Parts: sequence; structure tokens; C-alpha cells
Amino acid sequence: MTAQPETLFGGDEYGADDLTHLEGLDAVRKRPGMYIGSTDSRGVGHLVNEIVDNSTDEGVAGHATHVEVTLHPDGSVQVDDDGRGIPTDINARSGLSGVELVLTRLHAGGKFGGSGYKTSGGLHGVGASAVNALSLRFDVTVSRGGKVHRMSFRNGVPGVFDGDGPDAPFTPEPGLHVVGRMKRGASTGTSIRYWYDARYFEAGASLDVEAVRAKLRNTAFLVPGVTYVLRTPDEDGKLRAETFVYPHGLLDMVDFLAPAGEKPVCGTLTITGEGTYKENAADENGVMRANVERRAEVEIALRWGTGYERTVECFTNTIRNQHGGTHRRGFERAAVRAIGDAIRNTRGLLRPKEDPPTVEDVLEGMTAVLHVRIPEPQFTSQTKDELSTAAITKVTQGVVEKALRAWVDDRKTRTEARTVLTKIVEASRVRLTQKQQKDAARRKTALEGASMPPKLVDCRSTGVARSELFIVEGDSALGSARMARVAEYQALLPIRGKILNVQKANLADTLKNAEVASIVQVLGAGTGRTFEPESLRYGRVIIMADADVDGAHIRTLLITLFAKYMRPVIELGRLYAAMPPLHKVMTKGRNAETIFTFTQVEMEQTVARLERAGRQVVTPVPRFKGLGEMDADELWETTMNPATRSVRRITMQDVDAAERALDLLMGEKVEPRRQWLVESAKRVDRDAIDA
Repeated sequence: MTAQPETLFGGDEYGADDLTHLEGLDAVRKRPGMYIGSTDSRGVGHLVNEIVDNSTDEGVAGHATHVEVTLHPDGSVQVDDDGRGIPTDINARSGLSGVELVLTRLHAGGKFGGSGYKTSGGLHGVGASAVNALSLRFDVTVSRGGKVHRMSFRNGVPGVFDGDGPDAPFTPEPGLHVVGRMKRGASTGTSIRYWYDARYFEAGASLDVEAVRAKLRNTAFLVPGVTYVLRTPDEDGKLRAETFVYPHGLLDMVDFLAPAGEKPVCGTLTITGEGTYKENAADENGVMRANVERRAEVEIALRWGTGYERTVECFTNTIRNQHGGTHRRGFERAAVRAIGDAIRNTRGLLRPKEDPPTVEDVLEGMTAVLHVRIPEPQFTSQTKDELSTAAITKVTQGVVEKALRAWVDDRKTRTEARTVLTKIVEASRVRLTQKQQKDAARRKTALEGASMPPKLVDCRSTGVARSELFIVEGDSALGSARMARVAEYQALLPIRGKILNVQKANLADTLKNAEVASIVQVLGAGTGRTFEPESLRYGRVIIMADADVDGAHIRTLLITLFAKYMRPVIELGRLYAAMPPLHKVMTKGRNAETIFTFTQVEMEQTVARLERAGRQVVTPVPRFKGLGEMDADELWETTMNPATRSVRRITMQDVDAAERALDLLMGEKVEPRRQWLVESAKRVDRDAIDA
């Protein structure tokens, strides 16, 4: 029998000759979507953007003041600028002119750390060459050094066309040609005209004129020193011009983007600043350097209006980032933190126990434009829809947070800032009210036909994730808890005394117990193998029992119930035990204070510390015999307020050990438990017994 060679993928032989190396612009033509984002109408529009961005980079660098885009009746696109012009001299490494190099080689250009540009939008060195590769005809004219240079391409191949239009006879021929001298007083610059090749795009794909108009308008806002002109053919084929120039930059852009008819709540706030960050980057020789220091410039304009819509436009080096990115993330974090702190520190805005606003509330009615300028930005794709340079989050956050805090505190803007803060708080309340209504309707639907125990004090619910069920020991504690709770998301279920020890009982006997049945019914997720965690009606279950021996026994019985019949509640980290205090240490005098302690030792140490400091302590120190002895404020502050309470999360990190402990302490066999008690008695410190 003859051995067969190893094969891959269904038996086909696969060798080195099957590998393909795409050279030059072949990769663009083979996979155009990788370079221009898509092959539909958006891809056609992206070709225009790439050429315009290169002209804009000249304007940002201070070398161009005029960019003109012409959409010819024959379908071609022409972009002219009065910048320095693409370099026409010979590149020493490639032996090609600068024009041919940047238009026929991927990742070639003046934006890779040289002295050509400080920041740029066309930073990958792919845009112009990709447009060239996907064009039936591509003409470039460069006015530079007193001469006019010209070169043409067909699908990226240099040559000469004998006539006008893409269908003219074409002869391949390398090299840049001088076709004349510049007229006296004429400006330098670059002119590019191309006819894109429809074969590389989907059927029906076409250039969206409105998208081009929006591109030029946005760029004019971002680069106030440059005038943009769009020429489009009318019904008669004659070109008509639209001019875009905005001397006030982002201020003009905010006015343009704000919803029509909406009244501003405040004046437009401008934020400018810069910051440094470090990242690993390659030098001109391609050697990776660690902790290269970068400088980022941040420019933002924003205002709040009376409406509900939010518009936040993001740009990096004049390139629109449709999906935002790290600069927007830093902006939102700063806005939430600075505005949230201002609201908390302004008397009369927040009600007691009311949560601060979220990012949705802060952004409601806001119109904002974010623009950052950074060297060598990183994007999630060649289309630059989302900035991914991680360090920009911190830079933007620092600049914005500092400016917003100053705006709130400034005497000149304090009044309008207060108006904005009030609007944001009201937006938060409306959002919560709407959410409560939706959740109440959802809860009602889920519970139709199910009769809840009458003793359940349910919450209005703002969603399962936030809701809490307190299993409360005794009716006396229920009274204080009922007044202390936040009815929006805290529910109460009182139990009387000690529930059944389920470790000694079967499931049928367990469910006959009224207290256990109430707990199972209220949680709504079943028991045992049929337990469904996704059906749990509350995000957290908190056992709230007295801080004494009986309270500890009740907690143990309840934990046993969950461990045996509702274990996923523990495994998901959703079962907690409240930690109510034992003592209330109070001092006398003008600066009287109250300190709650949780053990006898902690109380004694606290009293000793206060007396050493010269404070007079009320004696004897009051001790809580049960939860019912606390008033509503004390219970809220010490046991129920998520911001100040202490709770223990019940976990089962070692399931086998937990099973053995439950079986030993709560199981049917008495003798092992008695033996454990006798042996453990030796470790008890009689003086530490709190009796």
C-alpha cells in the first residue's frame, strides 16, 4: 500500500505555489472594502474624502487657504488647493518622484513622523493611492518651484492619455512631466481629477452630493482659516458654486447643529486646552520606541438647549469620527463627574436619597462639537470612524473637567450654570419616572394571576439589577424599615421567628412552612433543579436580622435554605447579610457626634479614643437589643443606605467545605455536632462573650 501525502481542506494539495503576494496597488483592487470601508455609495464618497483630507492637511499646517471641489457633469471629481503642492523631486530610496511615490505606493507620504506635518487627517499614506487604484483615470497637476507638473494613471498605472475622459487611448509611461511654467503671481498647489471605476463598487452605488456638501461644511467649521468651495452641475450642466467659510469655527458649528427653533439654556461654552501622554511609537527608521511623549490639543464648543435631542459630533485632525471613540469617552466622563459634583454641592437641587444624574441626563438637550489634534492617531479602521488612542480619554477628561468646574464656580456664569444644573436634575427625574412606569407595567404583567403574600412591602422597581429584597426579622423591625427604605427599589418581607431547618426536612415539608413558602413565592424563581435565575424579581436579597445570638441563628437558617434549594442566588453573588450596629457612641458638647460600632471591642476602643482626645462620652453607651430599637434615620444610615451601609456577601468558594459545615451544624445527626461543640468549647474566650 502506497502512503498518501498529507492534505488539507478536503484533500486538496496545498503548497507554496498556491500562495499569492499582492504587490503595489493590487491589494486595494482585490479587497477595496478594506481600504475605503465599503463598496456601496459610502465607499464612493470616501474617495472624495481622502483627497479633500490631504488638501485640508495643507490648510491646517498653514500652507493653504482655499480648497475647491468640483463635481463635473461627466461624473469625475476634481479637488484643487493652493498648498505647497506634492513634492516633485526624486525620492532617493525609491527612485520615483514624490508625486508618483504617494500615488502608487501604499503607506507612502509625508505623515509618518517627518517634518511635513505636525498633525494630519490623512495619516495612513493609503488614501490617495487607494483612490488612484480604483480609478479609470486619475490626473494630477502640481504647481511648484515655478513649474507646472502633470501625470496621469489608469487604475494606478502611470501613463499618457491621448484625449479627454477615461475612455481615451492610454499608453503606459512612467515619470512626471513638466508641462509649462507657472504664471507670475500664481499660487502653488495641487489639482487632482479622477473618474472612479464602477467595476469595484456595487450596482447602483453613486456619489452622494449632500454627503460631500456636509463634508466640506464640517471641515470649514474645523479649519476657520480655509475657504471651501463646492461646484456642482445644475440641470443645464452648468457649474454653480457654494462657499463655506466660518470665521468663528466651532461656535458657528454649534449654532448650525442646534435643532431649529430650540432656545438655548445657556451661552455657548468654549473649552480649549492641551495635555501630554506617552505611547510606544516607531521612529523614522521603523524602530519602536517606548514612552514617546505626545502632545494633544483639545477644542470643544457646547451648549444646552430647552429640547430633548442631543447632538455630539467628534473629530480628530478634522476627520469626523462617526462612532466617537476615546475622546468622546473622556468628554462624557468629565461631564458626568463635574456636573454631578456641582449638583450635589448646590443646595436645593437634589432631594434626600435621590440619585445624581447619569450621562443620558447630562447630555439631554446638549449640542457639542469635540475636536482633538494629535500626532499619529489610532483608529479602529482605515475609514477612521472611531478614535482608539487610549491615552486621549484621560487628556480630554482632564481638560473638560477643569473647564466645567470653573464654569460652574465663575461668578459671571454661575446663574446660567444653575439653570443648566436644574434642567439636568429635572431630566433625571423624568427619566426615572418613565422607567418606573414601564417597570411597574412589566412587573404587573409578570405577576398577573399570582397572589403575593399580603405582608410583602414591594418596591416600585427600577429594574431587577437595582432592586433589593430585605428579609426582615420581626414586625417591630419592619416598622422602622418601612419608614427608612427607598420605596423606589427596596422591598421588605418580614418573617416571624425562626424558619424551618431545611437541612433536616425534605422539599415537600419545606414548602409547607409558611415563611419559606413566602420567600420562594416572592423571589419568583422556583426551587431546586427547576430554579430559574433569570426569573428572580430582585437583584439582591439581603438578610436583615438582629445583631445577637438569635439573629445569627435566623441568618444561619436562611442561608441554609438558599444553599439547599436556591443555590444559584449564592453562586451569582446576590445573597447578602446586613450588618446592623450593636452600640451607639455619642459625645457631648458643641461638636457632638454619633458613632455606631459593631462589636464590644470596637465600642470600647472608640470610647477610649474619644476620651483621650478630650471628648465627653455619654455613658452608659446605648446598646441596640434589636433592629426595632433604631429609628428610621438610624436604620437607613447604618443598615439600608447603599452608600454607607456594611453588608456581607454570602459566597460558596469551597462548595465541599460548605456542604460539610451545613451538614455538621444543621443536619440530622446529633452526635457529630455535639462532639464538635465539646471540642470547640476550648477555643472560646469567656471574657469576650457579650452577655
